[in-house]
Amino acid sequence: MNNAIKQMLERYECRSLQEHEQALREILQEIALVGLWRGKFFEHAAFYGGTALRIFYNLDRFSEDLDFTLLSPNSKWNWEPFGHAIKTELSSFGFDVSFVEKEKKTQTAIKSAFLKTPTVQELLKIGVHSNLLKEIHPETTIRIRVEIDTDPALEYAYEQKFLSQPLPVSIRCVNEENLFAGKMHAALFRAWKGRVKGRDWYDMVWFIRRKTPLNLTLFSKLNQQEEVLSHSAFLKMARERIDQLDVSAAIEDIIHFVRDQEVISRTWSKEFFHYWIDQIQAIQ
Repeated sequence: MNNAIKQMLERYECRSLQEHEQALREILQEIALVGLWRGKFFEHAAFYGGTALRIFYNLDRFSEDLDFTLLSPNSKWNWEPFGHAIKTELSSFGFDVSFVEKEKKTQTAIKSAFLKTPTVQELLKIGVHSNLLKEIHPETTIRIRVEIDTDPALEYAYEQKFLSQPLPVSIRCVNEENLFAGKMHAALFRAWKGRVKGRDWYDMVWFIRRKTPLNLTLFSKLNQQEEVLSHSAFLKMARERIDQLDVSAAIEDIIHFVRDQEVISRTWSKEFFHYWIDQIQAIQ
């Protein structure tokens, strides 16, 4: 096993096959970021979303995808040659992956691709005993969706964050205040394949607990409102959305991305979210 991978694994205390898979996924994500850095991707784009929060802001849940935004609109942008940069970097650490850009029937500003690798093959590479892998179908793959918004609606604020492993490289990220506004908007308004995305609600509470201020000017722009919402108007909107929330569906979505599942299953309720919404510190 590559020594850098061994050091990365030391951060985890995997107690189940699922946690080994999550650890492997995060290792692949971080190496992919190094590949993008080598390809000078972050001269054109910034990292945001749940995985950015997990890696650079210590979000205490697992995250599946890699999400980015261009710094300025570019309708002709595509994943080539950055997919090649990701594959080359992962190969240098001993991982055999494919990078496939998703073909869409209708053109949108979101350009998607998938990083894929055989689950059993790569778990063996990080030292998971073959006896633990018998329950995994041999054709199962780890899939990491990689997406970029090529027509960002807003000019976000950015900051440089530094990856510690496997190499100490700089990654341009959307800053925390902007990430919170985006996450709040996603929690209140995003429809995800007809289901509630409980991960957005989890992240929302996480931001509030950190006392990250909610920028109502940015939130209002994301909501395509000409006038900036007042704090009271925002609270009224958020409370109405909470009253409509399918809490059971939200729990079902988040439960496999956290270690302490009991905290979610026993505490999440509409009253729980009403309490945290009332704790928001808003700025304009």
